[in-house]
Amino acid sequence: MADSSAAAEPRRNDTRETVLFGGVYGSVLACSMVAALTQYGHASRGSRRYDAAWLLVTAFASALAHGYAHYIAERAPHRRGDTLRALAAEWPLITAVLPTVLILAGAGWGWWPPAGVEYAAFALNIALLFALGLVTARWSRRPWTVAVGIGAADALLGVVVVVANAIIK
Repeated sequence: MADSSAAAEPRRNDTRETVLFGGVYGSVLACSMVAALTQYGHASRGSRRYDAAWLLVTAFASALAHGYAHYIAERAPHRRGDTLRALAAEWPLITAVLPTVLILAGAGWGWWPPAGVEYAAFALNIALLFALGLVTARWSRRPWTVAVGIGAADALLGVVVVVANAIIK
């Protein structure tokens, strides 16, 4: 018979799983937000600062919603501070959008031209998705060929957003 005390404890995600989930979620979120925010072709410095702010707000809202959903989904007694721990566990999602926020904010601050910066953001997020898939597969001791395939499959998520953006426009 299975150990009943182990079954009663809520399952804790390990750090690698949390990083993968949050990283993929954050990178796809960043691609989607950049596609949505640049839909109308606004490419001024002010609009890029606005885009960066909205991406950050959306990432925090998504992290809060996801952390809270995990907290309430665990139908078990909770200790004091469990809510904050559940929310803090969403740090990989926030971290994954920060490079895109920096690209957009940098264009808004005049570090580089604001026109066309969404393409750099798309490329960065697709590369991050590939890297997350590759590294995670290697952590699991998968062969390099399989790891590259998994990385390519993760990167395909970003490519789908880019293609959908092109079709919708």
